[in-house]
Amino acid sequence: MIVVAIDIGGTFTDLLGFDDAAKTFVQAKSLTTPAQLSDGIIDCIHKSGLDGGAIDELIHGSTIAINTLIERKGAKTGLIVTTGTRDVYIIGRGNRPESYNLLFHRHRPLVSRRLTREISERALASGEIYRPLERTELEDAARFFVENGVEAVAVCFLHSYANPDHERIAGEVIRRAMPGAYVSLSHEILREYREFERMSTTVVNAYVGPRVGGYVKSLASSLGDAGFRGNLSIMRSNGGVMSPEVATIHPVAMMESGPVGGIIAAARVGTALGYPNVISFDMGGTTAKASLIQDGEPSIAPGYYVGGYASGHPVMIPLVDIVEVGAGGGSIAWIDEVGALKVGPQSSGADPGPMCYGNGGTEPTITDANVVLGRLNPDDFLGGAMKLDAAAAERGIAEQIGAPLGLSTIASAQAIVQIAVSKMSLAVREVSVVKGFDPRDFVLVASGGAGPLHALAIARDLHIPTVVVPLFPSHFSALGMLLADERHDFVRTHFADLGRVDLKEVAAIFDDMLIEARARLNAGRETSRQYQLDMRYVGQEFALSVPVTEEQLAAGDRATIRTTFDQLYEHRYAYHSPDEPVEMINLRLTVYGRQPKLEFPRLARSANAPPSARRDVYLGGTAAVSTPVYRRDALAAGAVVAGPAIVQELGTTTVLFEGDVGTVADSGELIVSVGAE
Repeated sequence: MIVVAIDIGGTFTDLLGFDDAAKTFVQAKSLTTPAQLSDGIIDCIHKSGLDGGAIDELIHGSTIAINTLIERKGAKTGLIVTTGTRDVYIIGRGNRPESYNLLFHRHRPLVSRRLTREISERALASGEIYRPLERTELEDAARFFVENGVEAVAVCFLHSYANPDHERIAGEVIRRAMPGAYVSLSHEILREYREFERMSTTVVNAYVGPRVGGYVKSLASSLGDAGFRGNLSIMRSNGGVMSPEVATIHPVAMMESGPVGGIIAAARVGTALGYPNVISFDMGGTTAKASLIQDGEPSIAPGYYVGGYASGHPVMIPLVDIVEVGAGGGSIAWIDEVGALKVGPQSSGADPGPMCYGNGGTEPTITDANVVLGRLNPDDFLGGAMKLDAAAAERGIAEQIGAPLGLSTIASAQAIVQIAVSKMSLAVREVSVVKGFDPRDFVLVASGGAGPLHALAIARDLHIPTVVVPLFPSHFSALGMLLADERHDFVRTHFADLGRVDLKEVAAIFDDMLIEARARLNAGRETSRQYQLDMRYVGQEFALSVPVTEEQLAAGDRATIRTTFDQLYEHRYAYHSPDEPVEMINLRLTVYGRQPKLEFPRLARSANAPPSARRDVYLGGTAAVSTPVYRRDALAAGAVVAGPAIVQELGTTTVLFEGDVGTVADSGELIVSVGAE
């Protein structure tokens, strides 16, 4: 069986394939083609030498959904709501996290007030129908949308999470009146209370739906033209995969489709090496991302704000908890109006890319700085497939950074890298220290084309003792996609006091959710499931997700559930209140369709390979250091590399500083013990 994963990033499109019978990998990398993303995918397949007809399964991750939203290139969208709630979406929340920010602005709605239509209907929070639905008003709204060129319609009625009957009827009426429109119903996307967040999530799903649906169909067609006849799966933000049909209905689940693959791979690699607690660090061409993994399981957030908490769009879909900063290889170095050096968040992207790419880039980037410092070999980038213009990088940094600041070219390049490292260290702190975890208790797994270049510096900054550079670090997200299971998450709001709730009734709601889950799962896969209850002390606003078992629900074991909640609360907030009453808010169900596990080959052991070359590298001091350069593919299991050293491979370079000692594991990972400052 041949399984292939393809990840589209901001700069490069990566392919990683595995032949389970021959136990061999194949990899390819191509510049991302923003105008027609499928072109980069087909180019990667051709570069890999694979026959499209021989691929049994293809898993794909893409940034198309989040890019469509951030760039505001989605469909013209209309919104249908309950009478009296027309302004809920536009008003949003009254949060103002940056009180003294004079440039603060609220979220920019994706639907105008003019295209928001009220319908006479009303359900109570209990699910009881208070006012029947007026179909004629729905038909009038549909005609209005057609006259105004609306391409997608979001429907979000009050309390439809408790009783979705009116939304189902609305969906039938709109689809009949607007056969070409994309329709998104809130109860199909998010059956959870909080009207603004549910409305925002439904609107985002409708806004990106037509473009994502068109992309999925175009991708399937392009793959078919390349001879592919196997099973296509789409990576979703929660770390699992889904079918193209589910992706077309729930495109909002693809928001972080690409980056989560690397986090899944980091969890699997860490567990296999005996490190269940790891921090995944992925630095690509546009951004750097960090995520915390505890006991082999990635942290899952119930949602996030696309564009930032202050003024972004809430998307309340479970996703792997990621902190992202604008510090990728292509992040631009610039000087602000007061003369301070900044790095990012602007990126040169794939087109034109860094100045050293020779593709028309005119602004210096982090990649250019690494070329100037000798950490990247201009003649051996991407295995020699791409030559870098070192002179252009030096000229750009000297003229645009060095001259205005009165610094040498080398000092300017080091300053660019140091600022980038500081930004990325803050991201790692945010997923660890801010949430009550000591980064010194974790192992840093570095991936992405630029991750291993900077991982040892970040580890030193945070006193992380061990860094793991995995196999195929520049294709690591694709590797995680090869390892990902099918996964679907469901939520239902159900208010109840834990001391009085009938847990058998709760179990019945879970059973109802399970029926919906089985309808989405691919047939024939082994399944498993997890149950959680969102709980809080009475009077609080936000809740913690508490794992429960079927046995606890069947036995009515409130005491164990309460104890688990108190322990989680103690860990998160350093105190708990055992005498305070606790209430249940939401029920969460996660269902997995388990993929067959791939057995990767082991490395043979042999004597240490000598360095393939030496070159002058700036590693933080004022003078260059003559540094040995090792080829990663020449390092056998048990090989030891002592810093300062450079380890080069297709797609990335690892920089070891003085005192760092790397050892190659039997499975091929480079495990680096971080030296002192």
